[in-house]
Amino acid sequence: MKKIVSVFSLVIMFIITHAQTNPAIINWLQNNSIKGRHYVSGNSTPINDNVLANVQTVQFSSSWVYISTQGIPTYMTGPFLDGNPSLATAQNAIFKFPLTPAQNNGTLTATNGGNIGIFINGVALFDYRDGVSWSNSSNALKGGPLMGMGDGVWNRDAVVGEKGGFDCSKGHPAMGNYHHHQNPSAFKLDKKVISTICNLYDADGLYVIDTTKHSPLIGFAYDGFPIYGAYAYKNANGTGGIVRMKSSFSLRNITTRTTYSNGASVTAGPAVNATYPLGYFREDYQYDTTSTATPDYLDDHNGRFCVTPEYPNGIYCYFATVDANWNSAYPYVVGPTFYGVKNVSKVTSISETVSTYTPASNITSTLKKELNISVYPNPSSDLIAVQIAGMNLKNLSISIFDNTGRLIETTVLYQGSTIAYFDTRKYYNGEYVIRISDGISIVNKKVIIAKE
Repeated sequence: MKKIVSVFSLVIMFIITHAQTNPAIINWLQNNSIKGRHYVSGNSTPINDNVLANVQTVQFSSSWVYISTQGIPTYMTGPFLDGNPSLATAQNAIFKFPLTPAQNNGTLTATNGGNIGIFINGVALFDYRDGVSWSNSSNALKGGPLMGMGDGVWNRDAVVGEKGGFDCSKGHPAMGNYHHHQNPSAFKLDKKVISTICNLYDADGLYVIDTTKHSPLIGFAYDGFPIYGAYAYKNANGTGGIVRMKSSFSLRNITTRTTYSNGASVTAGPAVNATYPLGYFREDYQYDTTSTATPDYLDDHNGRFCVTPEYPNGIYCYFATVDANWNSAYPYVVGPTFYGVKNVSKVTSISETVSTYTPASNITSTLKKELNISVYPNPSSDLIAVQIAGMNLKNLSISIFDNTGRLIETTVLYQGSTIAYFDTRKYYNGEYVIRISDGISIVNKKVIIAKE
C-alpha cells in the first residue's frame, strides 16, 4: 500500500511541476469577473455584455490541457460595417490541446475554414480564407462577378476581401464566433493605418507591437505549437537581436489569373485590376524556397524552430507576420498547412482526471521590468492615452491626480487590453500625475494639461 501511495504521489508531483513550467498551461489570460463589451453601428458608446471575457478555466492532465472559454475578448468588439448582422456571442467551448505537440512527418494537413487555433484570451484564430471563391459562371461572364462558396478555384483572402467588416481590433464574427484572421493588434497601431474604423469605434486588440522586445506568446495552433507576435530573436538560437519575422510568401508577377504558381492551368479568375488587386486571392502568392536561408524568414507553414523566452530550449513556433508598415502579411499566422499533427479538438466534457491550474496570487510584479508604458499626448488639451507596449497580463489600475495630490479619476486597464483614455476637457490647466498599478508595483508619469 505504501508503494502504491508513493507512486501516486510522484505522479501528482510530476503533474503539478508540469503545470508550473509548461507554457501551454500557464500563459492563458484567465478571468471570472470581467465581461465583454461591444459597439453597434452609429453609437460610439460601448454596450456592456453579460458574458465573461477571456479564458474561464484551465485544466490539465499529464498529456493534455483543456481551455474553457466563451471566445469573447476584454477589448471592445464591433461594429462590422460590411453588412455582417452577427455580434460576438458566447461560444461555451472547451478546447483540448496536447502538452507535447509533435511534428507531422507524413502528409501535411491543410488549414481549414473555421477555427485553426486559439489566442491566449480564448478568441478563435481563422486562416487566410473567408470561405468564398471565384466562380467563372455565366453570370460572371456577363459582367456580374459571382463569388461562389467553396469551389476551390481562386480563394478569396479574408484579410483583403473583408477588411471593411473588421472592427478596430481586426476581428469579426462568423455566426457569432468572434475571430481574428491576422495579427490581433488594432488598426490604429499600425505604422500605415489602412482602416479608419478606430476613429469612431475605438479598441486596442490583444497586444501592441514593440520592436525592442521579443513579441509575446499570443496563442496556440490546432497542432499544439505556440504562436508569437511579429518580432523575435533574429537567429533561431536566441542571438542576433530583435527583428521582424518575415513571411517567405510574395505576390506573383501576373496580370491575368489563368495559372497557379506551379504553372498548372486552372479555370480563369478575374484579371488583376483595381477591383481585384494582387493579393485578393490566396493563389496570387508564391512561396520563395530560397528565403528560409535567411534566419528571419519563415518556412511554408509561417514558422520556424527557435528559442523563445517561454521555450529556452527551443520549439517550433508560428508568428503573426506583418510587413514593414505593420500591416498584416500573408499567410498571416498559420498556414497554408500545419507543421505539426493536428489533434486539437473541441469537446463537450472532460473524460479524464484533471487538475485545475490557478495562477499564483503572489506573482512578482513585472510592471516596471516588462511593460513599456507611454502617456500621450503630453502636453494634452482634450485627451490623454495610457498605452502598454507588449502584453498586459494583469488588470491595471490607472488613476490621475492633480498637483495637490487629489484623486481626479480612476479607470481599469483590463488584462488582454492595451490602452486606456482620460477625457481631459473637464480638467483645469496644470500638472497632473498618472499612476499605474498592478497591485504590487506603481509607475508614475507626469503630464501637462494645457488648453487654449
